[in-house]
Amino acid sequence: MKVLYIYCNNFEYRTSQKAFDDLPDIDETAQLKNIQVAFIQIEEKDMYADYNLHKKTLNSIKWICRKNNTKKILLHSFAHLSESKATPEFTIQTLKSLFNDLLKNGYEAYQTPFGYFLDLKIDAPGYSLARVFQDL
Repeated sequence: MKVLYIYCNNFEYRTSQKAFDDLPDIDETAQLKNIQVAFIQIEEKDMYADYNLHKKTLNSIKWICRKNNTKKILLHSFAHLSESKATPEFTIQTLKSLFNDLLKNGYEAYQTPFGYFLDLKIDAPGYSLARVFQDL
């Protein structure tokens, strides 16, 4: 799994195009302020991980949120950090599980619609931990 974290003063998105024809039509927009965004690439090898990848990812998200002093997190499936991709079903299941665990841990969690390309407006500050890449 690869994750690109970007802390955003303001993050706006709008659904643009479906990546898969069988998805329902969704026209969604959102504007979120002071939020940690996690661009997550779930890879094929993650489907067979022999270590607790879920726990490691959850701890990574909690760590970056603490560093950026926020309890707000947006999960976004971002299949552009690696050539390798898990199945859509596994990706959806993994993101849903992370989302639910974040809620259980007191985070204000959000998730972009799976399988959609988004129009983005990002306002991100320029300090060290505002942008972090991790290969989990």
